[in-house]
Amino acid sequence: MAVTSMANSSLRDFQKYNNMSALTNGFIFPSSYVVVAGGGGSAGGGGGAGGYRTNAGTSGGGAPSETTLTLAGGVYTITVGAGGAGASSTDASSGSPSIFAEVSAVGGGAGGATGSVGVLGGSGGGGNAYASGSDKAGGAGTSLQGFAGGSGNGNPADGSQSAGGGGGASEAGANGSASAGGNGGDGVASSITGSSVTRAGGGGGGKRDGSQTMGAGGAGGGGDAVSSGTGNAGAANTGSGGGGSQRNDTGGAGGSGVVIFALPVQATATFSAGVTENSSVVGANRVYTVTETDPGSTVTIG
Repeated sequence: MAVTSMANSSLRDFQKYNNMSALTNGFIFPSSYVVVAGGGGSAGGGGGAGGYRTNAGTSGGGAPSETTLTLAGGVYTITVGAGGAGASSTDASSGSPSIFAEVSAVGGGAGGATGSVGVLGGSGGGGNAYASGSDKAGGAGTSLQGFAGGSGNGNPADGSQSAGGGGGASEAGANGSASAGGNGGDGVASSITGSSVTRAGGGGGGKRDGSQTMGAGGAGGGGDAVSSGTGNAGAANTGSGGGGSQRNDTGGAGGSGVVIFALPVQATATFSAGVTENSSVVGANRVYTVTETDPGSTVTIG
């Protein structure tokens, strides 16, 4: 009888321990993540992609996979960066940062207006020259997050003007030329959600004359430049840059970013109000995809 009693007691103790919250039992969970900031808007030069960080494959800027992230039970900041607004004769807006716990990605740089350089960012925005002036450089990318934007091209001999493409997570934006706006740099693919998805492409650069070739957006959601009207926006929740337009028309807005993270299925993640997310089980993990947050949003892991 004593043996039976001890067995029952041990079973109860095990069940009690197994049901305790990670907040009190000191559990630490490994976490994989993809954090992409908002893409830059365009004012002719292609918008740069938002910074791309991951420990689940190749990171942005040609960087290898980042180090393992372990999270104790607790409350963590989570922010999905907005894309930057497009503009016409004035400079566009850069994208906003995305944050998950200690991981922060820099917003994509804005594409330059006529006669302006591109803005630095996670990936840099494309430059945009005057037809009668010198080339204008693209903005620099952030180390380990993205690449530079392409330069704009001005040609006084024939009055042509083109803008550089926005930088992408996996390559720089192309320079503009006498015949075409620069293409946006391509993004990076990840299979963290169970299928391969490319994100963080740069926006295509625009041209002075709508009859000339407009730059194409980079793979992963970069917006194409257009010959009239407003440039195409970067795809939502990819952190891609906005596409340019013909001179004095409005460039496209950058795409919003995204935060994706995976935890072992036995862990829980509870989000504060104002968070838009969905989740699915992939192997031994539950993968959470967060597409929108309010200021001050958090996730409690337990």
